[in-house]
Amino acid sequence: MYNQVQIGVDYYPEHWDESLWETDIRLMKQTGVKVVRVAEFAWSRLEPTDGDFQLAWLDRVIDLFHQYGIQVVIGTPTATPPRWLTTNYSDVLPVFADGRIFHPGVRGHRCYNSPSLREYGSRITRKLGQHYSAHPAVIGWQTDNEFSMIDCHCENCNDAFRNWVKEKYESLEVVNREWGTVVWSGEYSAWNELTVPLGGSPHQNPSFLLDFQRFQWDAVVVFQKSQIDILRSTCPRHFITHNFHSYPQRLDLYAVSAELDVAAFDYYPNTSPLKQETTPYSGALSLDLTRGIKRRNFWIMEQLSGSPGCWMPMWRAPYPGFIRAYAWQTIARGADTVVHFRWRSAVAGAEQYWHGLIDHSNVPGRRFAEFSQLCSEVNALGGRLEGTTLNNEVAILHSYEQLAALHIQPQAEGMDYYENIKQYHRAITKLGMGCDVIEWKQPLDGYKVIIAPSLYLLDEETACRLEDFAAAGGTLIITNRSGVKNMNNIGVMQPLPGLLSHAAGVRVDEYDPIGSEMHTVVDAEGQTYTCSQWSDLLTPTTAEPIAWYGDDFYAGIPAVTVNVFGQGEVYYLGTHVEESYWSVLLTNMAEKHKLMHFAGLPDGVQASVRTGESGTFLFLLNLDRKPQTVQLARDYNSLLSGTLRSGQLALEPYGVEILEM
Repeated sequence: MYNQVQIGVDYYPEHWDESLWETDIRLMKQTGVKVVRVAEFAWSRLEPTDGDFQLAWLDRVIDLFHQYGIQVVIGTPTATPPRWLTTNYSDVLPVFADGRIFHPGVRGHRCYNSPSLREYGSRITRKLGQHYSAHPAVIGWQTDNEFSMIDCHCENCNDAFRNWVKEKYESLEVVNREWGTVVWSGEYSAWNELTVPLGGSPHQNPSFLLDFQRFQWDAVVVFQKSQIDILRSTCPRHFITHNFHSYPQRLDLYAVSAELDVAAFDYYPNTSPLKQETTPYSGALSLDLTRGIKRRNFWIMEQLSGSPGCWMPMWRAPYPGFIRAYAWQTIARGADTVVHFRWRSAVAGAEQYWHGLIDHSNVPGRRFAEFSQLCSEVNALGGRLEGTTLNNEVAILHSYEQLAALHIQPQAEGMDYYENIKQYHRAITKLGMGCDVIEWKQPLDGYKVIIAPSLYLLDEETACRLEDFAAAGGTLIITNRSGVKNMNNIGVMQPLPGLLSHAAGVRVDEYDPIGSEMHTVVDAEGQTYTCSQWSDLLTPTTAEPIAWYGDDFYAGIPAVTVNVFGQGEVYYLGTHVEESYWSVLLTNMAEKHKLMHFAGLPDGVQASVRTGESGTFLFLLNLDRKPQTVQLARDYNSLLSGTLRSGQLALEPYGVEILEM
């Protein structure tokens, strides 16, 4: 149901005169659109006043979609509570740390712990679920829209947080011990003293602040589950998804996605020529992270269709080929359905200049023609690609707890958990090597190389699992600021890297937070590389040094080590070395472990492989404004042209090729 390889659009019938609906839908059908998303912001039209449900208009448009053979995903409309609800039930509106209220007028103005939102949100969800459970066009549901951290400080959140802490720790004595509240006389003597972090100061107890974030993650999970339970009972044949957005996201997407059937992402690659050096690679990471949320293929629920512009000046127009190439990039990295935002640019509201496939003139132009070509290609190849996915041997471990803890207490100027992951992933992608990005406590079976960045918070279970991976023959790469704290954000009184010291075979004697200053490391071949952010001064215990600091008072001291551990090996990087060093390190690993990769890719060109019962397919994408050439190692059949490809493969700007392996 949700693993078809197909193209869709987001459509807002409530924004348009009904006379336009059938004309639009007929053109969608002619263009090759297979699915639409509707209604995620339409609560005020679905329920104009309390209890007055008006679904006839949505019936008419969904009936039209069915008439033209287009499937429908309905969004539950709780991201935009109507004004009658926020006026009559003020608890719906979030409260900021300084006491200001998040008033209606934008979107996302809802507190996840609001009893009124839970009640009325469940009511509209149940009404929609019951009404459309048997409609032949409806295949699935999107919960809410783009969940995010709201940091609400209302009384409902205050009470819910206190109860959350009670359930986790059971007594104030345990809370005081596990949070270390004795510092600054912060100990609690009565439960009513424990509140949300009023005032919003970032300098409060870091254990308390981390648990406040965990509490908010759980609040979103509970809020969404109230909708999922209703939809599962009323629409058991339909799938359920949610559209995540804007990485790095503070919200724990792994927790929120646990009960979803499929994850979805809203993908808006930057159209500026000045961003083209990084956009294809940060985008690739976003897609790999989305695939890792459920460790399976995913949806794109909003794909760029024109220049975004709403809360900022408009971006550049997508260059010819941009829309098609970036849609194929999502499919190459595991997207099955790609839904474009939006069918037509809005003529009213704040998103008037977040351009759709058709401009305000309502005259289809260049972008629409490119979209039509994409639909034709995907519809022609969808059957071959259905059931295929990526099977990678390299993974990066990703953790929202590490992200939160390192945000609460920044370690050094310029040191950023997610930006560092971007560099490691970019080096991998430039080598044409597949990479999964998975939740840090997931099973590691099937991988040959694991990169575990800055495991700042660490428990024995995770440390043992990583040791077992290396001992069984895997290659584990650990970076600095690992093993620093326990899971309650309390420092560990043992030499770093703490619980990973045995596996790494190294001891950190001292560290220097060098921040944005550039220093050097020298490898065993005498090559010099720049490093920044952090310098761990290492003493190997059983490890062997493979790079040393080249300057400062610790010149000559090991900076990078490798330790033979069981049948595998563990690398420890005590500093943040430039990308070229990672490229050399990973190339050596690829050759040693016979990892599938595509050597010699020009900058901006990416390679991905999807495989399944129908075959194995190599995607080559030039995500750049200039033409590129790729050297093919043998002859391939092109799925797009049906011709044989060999030797020098020329890729035009934003050119795409799909080869059968």
